[in-house]
Amino acid sequence: MILGGSRDGGGGGTASSPDVLIVGAGVMGAATACFLAGDHGLRVSVIERDPAYRRASSSLSASSIRHQFSTAINIVLSQSSLAFYRRIGAALAVDGEAPQIGLVEPGYLYLATAAGMPVLQANAALQAQHGASTLLLNRDALAQRFAWLAVDDLAGGSLGLSTATSGEGGFDGYSVLQAFRRKARALGVTFVADEATELEMTGARIAAVGCASGARRCAAAVVVTAGAWSAPLLASVLPLPVRPRKRDVFVFRSPAQLAHCPLLIDPSGFWFRPESDRFICGAPPRDGDPDEPPLEAIDHSLFDEWLWPRLAARVPAFESLRLERAWAGYYELNTFDHNGLVGAVPGSEGLYLACGFSGHGMQQAPAVGRGLAELIATGRYATLDLAPLSPQRLLDGQPLREANVI
Repeated sequence: MILGGSRDGGGGGTASSPDVLIVGAGVMGAATACFLAGDHGLRVSVIERDPAYRRASSSLSASSIRHQFSTAINIVLSQSSLAFYRRIGAALAVDGEAPQIGLVEPGYLYLATAAGMPVLQANAALQAQHGASTLLLNRDALAQRFAWLAVDDLAGGSLGLSTATSGEGGFDGYSVLQAFRRKARALGVTFVADEATELEMTGARIAAVGCASGARRCAAAVVVTAGAWSAPLLASVLPLPVRPRKRDVFVFRSPAQLAHCPLLIDPSGFWFRPESDRFICGAPPRDGDPDEPPLEAIDHSLFDEWLWPRLAARVPAFESLRLERAWAGYYELNTFDHNGLVGAVPGSEGLYLACGFSGHGMQQAPAVGRGLAELIATGRYATLDLAPLSPQRLLDGQPLREANVI
């Protein structure tokens, strides 16, 4: 499907229908819409069932970005997205008002026992090949650089450094989402409150999207960016191994003074980072990963019984802390290989998807949105080749495994 810069409905639309219809107005859908309209002059509509974003992964994300991945595509995706986030004020300004996302780049610190150091070393070598700067530290170097850290059980760690071509840190994800939406609207994108319920196919071609309102919405191309809820919509076309998985995030206050504190990932599985004058932290669920548990069912005992003892063991100053609040959001977990699924849906003309990012969607949205817009509008990737993320790998049984999943 090559839509070019068509203003007459493109390859199959009508004068009253958009060139591209996007299902899901989270950060991935909003970014894709923004690039389709801004870079390629296409008419775009976006359907969103939760316009207040009460359950959206984009609004509930911890919103971090890193280059410490084990696969080349994830490294370059984050580099490209970070470059965009560094200049987001200019890129997404509307009427002279530039968005502010509070980007900070203190790095990620992966800690490792002796068994884990070879993995960090191999990853650092791959990251260096792509111009990303990662500093490997032995136990003594860790103790010297981070005096507040307990290191007796560690062999070392890896710290992502901020350079012209790479960096790691955090930002305000909700502000990013709203900045893409506002810019997209300014470019003529329409956002519709409705729920997509089915994809209508005519032979091997997408014909329309049926909605809960009874509306039947047509476009030359349809893009599914419905995050954790993409799989049910695509079930009749392509079975997707994408499931909603709840992750609890805890906010605590501590008198601890942790100089130069990065986002820290412990070998036991927990993570924490500074957040203004507080800290946030989290860990995978202790009792497996059930499908779509309610966001309200936060596992407070995870913090009391599991996280706090480990936090205090790793950072003795955390023995004194006070839990203030918690929230939960969904990972759109790709159980096949923990990587995003991006591109044309095999065997379905005019149908595309971007989902399954397994916690990496917020940090990869600018690069994926731009690349997907290129593919839809011109038939090829231009700025960054996203072919490794093609959903064709599901049919081929060839997973692209990401080892560094938090």
